[in-house]
Amino acid sequence: MSTEALFDINVTNVAYIVAAVLFIVGLKRLGSPATARSGNRLSAIGMLVAVLATVVGNDLASWEWILGGVIVGSGIGAYSARKVQMTAMPQLVALFNGFGGAASAVVATAELVRLIDRGDGIAEDVSITIMASVIVGGVTFTGSFIAFGKLQGLVTSRPVLLPVRNVINVALLIGMIASTVWLIVDPSITPFLIAGAIALALGVLVVIPIGGADMPVIIALLNSYSGIAGAATGFVLHNDVLIIAGSLVGASGLILTRIMTKAMNRSLANVMLGGFGVEDGAAAAGGDDDRPVRSIQAEDAATMLGYAQSVIFVPGYGLAVAQAQHQVRELADLLKARGISVRYAIHPVAGRMPGHMNVLLAEASVPYDELKDLDEINGEFQRTDVAVVIGANDVTNPAARTDTSSPIYGMPILNVDQAQSVIMMKRSMSSGFAGVQNELFFLDKTQMLFGDAKASVEKIIAEVKDL
Repeated sequence: MSTEALFDINVTNVAYIVAAVLFIVGLKRLGSPATARSGNRLSAIGMLVAVLATVVGNDLASWEWILGGVIVGSGIGAYSARKVQMTAMPQLVALFNGFGGAASAVVATAELVRLIDRGDGIAEDVSITIMASVIVGGVTFTGSFIAFGKLQGLVTSRPVLLPVRNVINVALLIGMIASTVWLIVDPSITPFLIAGAIALALGVLVVIPIGGADMPVIIALLNSYSGIAGAATGFVLHNDVLIIAGSLVGASGLILTRIMTKAMNRSLANVMLGGFGVEDGAAAAGGDDDRPVRSIQAEDAATMLGYAQSVIFVPGYGLAVAQAQHQVRELADLLKARGISVRYAIHPVAGRMPGHMNVLLAEASVPYDELKDLDEINGEFQRTDVAVVIGANDVTNPAARTDTSSPIYGMPILNVDQAQSVIMMKRSMSSGFAGVQNELFFLDKTQMLFGDAKASVEKIIAEVKDL
């Protein structure tokens, strides 16, 4: 090897190390809203360094296509970041997961075709990693699009339970393993295509039985899958930075999945085998309910809040839909100016994406130390005068503790029902995303404030100022 070629390899490896460090530091800084933006920028710079090092270090003849791809992809990303509403962010994340898995599968496919055309045979480890990339990437691709459809309302959010679905899934897994062995023994395109088709089908079959309320968990898991597919593709191409980046995404996604499953009182095995979020034969307890509720107006809510000593806000998806986070922060500031203790209770799966509520409230400059997770805040509700629930449903439903027939039974919830008084802001009496009526609505201590959350909070602000 010439000195010039050796120098190019060393420069590329140094660039990959720099990119990997930027990925790790960026990921670390994403752990806090105060540093998340800079962490995102560092990670983006790391990816730019990795792409440039790969293009320059490999002396690619068709670099114009890569440059065009970078320009087009950057344009789509910038447009999406500015135009997509926070309420649609979970859908966007699901799409990104899917495209990430598809990209890994396409690259692995191209490498397999190249190796077959070369006719020198394919090493066993290369065959295995190619199949891993295509299988995991295929599952991620179709699974993510089903998740997108559920979140977007294009596919029913209710679990779709196929007969003997787990038997079918196991049979498909056996088929993929057999296809992988076939490719190792006889490197050809046929077993590869069979495994790819099975992977695409399995992605649909694994996600379709999952209820819409459990989408935060499946999004985290699919995010992990996309990273695993990327790492496998890195092994196929012998690309160190792709292995590192994929491993980071895969590991962090699995950790987040574990946090989500714990918050939902589920097991990871249930998520991966399908049927997650509902047991066979279980019926959701949604629908009409003619039990009486107590409703109030903004003036009454303002009086309750203005003369309280402690208030806990409980945000949910309704807050995101109404885009009321800025108004909630303004109300909180008014209450704090009156000497009232204010905190925010954040359930791990509130909203439709991990960290959904944290991002919304950080956008409104809510102090991070006022955001309390489930374990921190649950013991405080008994000592709280007023809990204000803004569009949160399933994560506040007391039925999760007592109703064994409920699909959310056993899920850890926020102990809102233990507060002295509860103000529930909702547009209507509709059930949550799990299709389960919230028993909190019908408690004597609960006051329903119907209407758009943003408009309701604005009215309360005006009334509090006049107290």
